[in-house]
Amino acid sequence: MGNLKQSLLAGLFSIITIGILTFLTYRTEFGIFLLASFGSSMVLLYGYPESPFAQPKNVFFGHLVTAIVGLLFLNFIPLPIFLTIPLAVGVGVGLMILLNVTHPPAGGNPIVVIIGSVSFDYLLSPVISGSVIIIIFAIIINKFILKKSYPS
Repeated sequence: MGNLKQSLLAGLFSIITIGILTFLTYRTEFGIFLLASFGSSMVLLYGYPESPFAQPKNVFFGHLVTAIVGLLFLNFIPLPIFLTIPLAVGVGVGLMILLNVTHPPAGGNPIVVIIGSVSFDYLLSPVISGSVIIIIFAIIINKFILKKSYPS
């Protein structure tokens, strides 16, 4: 029964968090707050908040580092896309591990950045702004609603 409760609550809080980001993106003029990999972040933040990969520093810097890597490859490495994408993902994953900010959902960010040909503004919105929002929600929900020790 504990697993059922955990799964229902993780689903509910994911709906709320992604719902807020979606509302901000599509119903306000504040900018873009959605990043595809935030959906995967929900699994860790609400399903496994005790994981080292779900800690705020990992969420924030994992998304930031891999988005920066994607932007650097997109703008400064003149290779065909079939080489750029795997190289950027590999460098992003390697840097997250090296810097001790591993957040597995962020591993896909270079793919989105390169395929979407995004600008450097993408770092502020949605990467930084969206990451801050999901971290705030994760702290409030895990610590104050679910009474979990988060961040660990």
